[in-house]
Order: sequence, then structure tokens, then C-alpha cells
Amino acid sequence: MKANVFSVDGKKAGEVDLPQQFAEGFRQDLIKRAFHVYESNNRQAYGTDHEAGVRTSAKYMGKRASYGSWANKGMSRIARIRVGSGHMTGTVRLIPQARKGRAAHSPNPEKIWSQKINDKERKLAIRSAIAATASNEIVAERNHVFEEKLPIVMESNFSKLKKAKDVRQALEAIGLQDELSRASKKHIRAGIGKTRGRKYRTRKGPVVIVAEASEISKAAKNIAGVDVVPVNKLNVNILAPGGQAGRLAIWTVDAIKKLGDEKLYM
Repeated sequence: MKANVFSVDGKKAGEVDLPQQFAEGFRQDLIKRAFHVYESNNRQAYGTDHEAGVRTSAKYMGKRASYGSWANKGMSRIARIRVGSGHMTGTVRLIPQARKGRAAHSPNPEKIWSQKINDKERKLAIRSAIAATASNEIVAERNHVFEEKLPIVMESNFSKLKKAKDVRQALEAIGLQDELSRASKKHIRAGIGKTRGRKYRTRKGPVVIVAEASEISKAAKNIAGVDVVPVNKLNVNILAPGGQAGRLAIWTVDAIKKLGDEKLYM
């Protein structure tokens, strides 16, 4: 299986043989499973304070002859603030239905959110997501806009671009101007999330996969929706955001060769 290689000017500069990772079958179920594990392992534990709602002097006194006893008063046997506390005397505390009481079934901060996945499953999911980047139909289902036949492979000097302007021109030269325009749009999030540090929803654009970190890693940061990732650090979250495979990927020749020579994710 071969793919066309393009120069930074958008002209065809040759062909390259694709490694066996691109021949993997499409397994959406494994991709979704691996994504779920990835998100679970990155989840931050949360919960209430163990003493929340319990910091009170209220208690139930049932000894009949004792001062402040609640026995024989026709009142329920629950913790109350002691006698002699002024207008607070007899106020119920501690129980969930009481004012300032503890929470009934509050989140447990000791809960373990992380999950495990077999290493073979994880690698198979990544290979399947890699193969999905070469399918025009699967990539189009994610609403990416492109013109060339997938996968898109660029010359090695593409990874040496130092300015965002040059990177944008190179991407537009291969027909991705509409894709960059689509990825630059954002809108205000619906719901309470807008008040919790995530006001805007942004879109995922193309991901540039290089052999190793280089100048383009910083240059592409100023282009909305574009990510640059070394080929040996791929994961399902990068190739299939939201667990949906088919993110538009732009490979460099060196990344393709490294993927095959080192047999990554095999």
C-alpha cells in the first residue's frame, strides 16, 4: 500500500510505502474502550470532607435523671444541641435531613477511578485508529474537510517550519483551507460547564504526526485545532477524540518510516 508524498508547496513529490499498521482492521469497539480507560485514568478524585456536617456538639442524651435529658419528652431520639444553648436548644444536627447535617450519600474521595486494559488491546486500538486515518469514509464522518486521497504524507522539511504562517500556507497548499476555517470556530458551551472554567467548546482540526519533536511543534500551536505529536507518543485520545475514530492526520515521511522500522504499537 502506497501513499503520495507532498511538498510544502502542495505538489506531489513522490510515493512512500505504508507500514503494516495501516492494514489493521477497523475496531470501533476497542477504540472506544481504550478511550474510556484513558479518560478514567486522567480523572481527578473528588469527594466531601469526612467531618463535614459532623462538627457539632449535638448529641442524644437518654439518661432519665441527667440534666438536659431528652427522655420522656415525646421527641424523637436524634442528636440535638444541649439544653442551655439559648434559642439553639433542641436543634437537630448530624442527620442528613437536618439543617447543617451530613450528606446522605456523598462522593467518596477514596474511590478508585482508574481502570486497566490489556496491553495487546491498547496497541490494537491504536493500530486500528492509525488505519482509520487512511480511510476517506471514516475521516469524512468526523466532518473533516479535505481534498486529497488519504493518508496525507508531507516531505521531511515540513517538520522544520518555524512560523505558524508557513505551516498554514503549507496546509492550505494541500487543500485544507476549509478544514482550518472549520477548526477555528468555537461557541459558548451549553449548561453549567461554562461557569467551571470551560466556557467555550472548540473543534478538533488535523493532527500533524512527526518523527520527533521539532520546530513545527511550537509553530503549529498558534493554529486553532491543530496538534503536533511525535509518532512514538500516539494514543487513542489523539487519534480518536471523544472515542470516535477518523481524525484527519498529516504524516511526515520520517514518521511513516519510523512507524515501520521500529514496529511501533505492534
